[in-house]
Amino acid sequence: MESWANLDFHLDLSGPGGLRQRLTASLREAVRSARLPPGTRLPASRSLAADLGIARNTVAEAYAELVAEGWLTARQGSGTVVAQRVAPPPPVTRRVADSDVRFDLTVSTPDITEFPRTEWIRSTRRALTAAPSEAFGPGDPQGRIELRTALAEYLARARGVRADPERIVVCSGFAHAIRMFNLLLKPSVVVEEYGLGFHRSLWKSTVPLPVDDHGANTEQLPDDRRACVLTPAHQFPLGGPLHPRRRASAVEWARRVNGLVLEDDYDGEFRYDRQPVGAVQGLDPEHVAYLGTSSKALSPALRIAWMVLPDRFVDPILALKTDREQYISMLDQLTLADFLSSGAYDSHVRRMRLKYQRRRDRLVEAVSPYAEVSGIAAGMHAVLDTPHETAIVRTARERGIEVSPLSWFRHELSDDDRTGIVVSFGAPAFPRALPSFAEVLAACQ
Repeated sequence: MESWANLDFHLDLSGPGGLRQRLTASLREAVRSARLPPGTRLPASRSLAADLGIARNTVAEAYAELVAEGWLTARQGSGTVVAQRVAPPPPVTRRVADSDVRFDLTVSTPDITEFPRTEWIRSTRRALTAAPSEAFGPGDPQGRIELRTALAEYLARARGVRADPERIVVCSGFAHAIRMFNLLLKPSVVVEEYGLGFHRSLWKSTVPLPVDDHGANTEQLPDDRRACVLTPAHQFPLGGPLHPRRRASAVEWARRVNGLVLEDDYDGEFRYDRQPVGAVQGLDPEHVAYLGTSSKALSPALRIAWMVLPDRFVDPILALKTDREQYISMLDQLTLADFLSSGAYDSHVRRMRLKYQRRRDRLVEAVSPYAEVSGIAAGMHAVLDTPHETAIVRTARERGIEVSPLSWFRHELSDDDRTGIVVSFGAPAFPRALPSFAEVLAACQ
C-alpha cells in the first residue's frame, strides 16, 4: 500500500466556498482523476493539517465526508485510504501516427542501442567524486575547464586540431553554434550545394558552392563573401573528402578576404579504408573555426558540441552565450571529460568503427547488383547512385522503410541534377531492414 505520510502532498485550496469545502473538493478531484490511485494511504489528519497550515478538525471533517461518500475508507490502525471500489479514469486515447514506417534508414543518428552505458556510469562516478564544489554552482558559458582541457588533448591527437582550452567554447549542438555565428557574420554565407536543409535555414542567406568527387570546389569561393561552411573530412551527404589542393585553397581564400571557414567535422572519426583526414583547422587556426559534436560518436541526447575558435571570435561568441543561451549540464560535461581522458571514448569509437565498417560492407554486397555505391570511405551512410530515386523512395515507404532521396539535400539554387538514395547503415534498424531494402531496389529496376 502506497503511503503519502512522509511525502509532499499538493492540494489546490483555491476556489469558492469555505476552507473545508475547498479541501474536500480538492481531495475528491485528486481521487477521481487517479492522481491518488486506489489503495493510497493518506497522511494523518494532524500531519496534513500542519503541512497545509489549517486546523486539524478541518482535515478530519473533510476526510469524514469523503468516507461517507465512498471515496475514502477509514479503519482503526490502517489510517485513511483511497477506496478500492473507485473506478479508474478512462484510458487516454492517443492519436496514432499516420506513418507505418518499420525501419528508419534516414540519415539521422548513430546506433543509439550501442551507447556505452557501463563505461559512462563509471565516468560519471569518477567525475562526481573528483568534482570541486564550485562545479555545482552557476555554469561557465565557455564550458567546464576539465572538458575543454580533455577536448584540446583529444582533438590535437586524433584530429590534428591546433587548440588550447581557452579557444574552446562548449555549446549544445552544431545548430546552436551556427545560430551564434549567424549573429556575427555577414548575412550571406557560402555553403556546399549538398547538405542539410535545416542547417541552411539557420543562416539569413546562403550561396551554394559546387561539389564533386573531390569535395567542395573551394577554388570557386567568391571574394565578396566572408564566410563558408565545409564538411572537409566527409562531405555531407555525398561522402568524398576535400582534396588537399582544395583544402589549401579554402584557407588561402579566408586569408585573402579576412574571412572564416566553418569546419563541420560531424563524423571525421569514422574512416575505414585509410587514415582519418586531419582537420583543415590545423592549417590556419586564425581563419578556421572547428566545430565538433558528440552526437555521432556517442548520442545526440547528450547535447554537447564544441567550437575551437580563432582568437578574435572567442569573446564575441561568449558575449552571445549570456542569459540568452542555455548552459550545458555540468554533470554531462564532467562525465565526458573523464570519458575522454580515461581512453573510454577512443575505445568506443574503435569498436563502433569496426561495427559500422562491417555494416557498410554488407550494404555494398546487398545493393551492388542494383546501384553503384559511393561515399563509403567514412561515416555512417552511403549514397546509392540511381536514376530511380522517386520510385525507390515510394516503394520503400510502401514496405515500411524510410530512406532519403538525394534531392532532399540539394541547395535550392543549385543546378546539379544528380539523383540517388542516401541510406544510413548506422541506424539501429539497418541489420533487420537490409534484406527488405534490397528487394525494393530489385523491384524498381
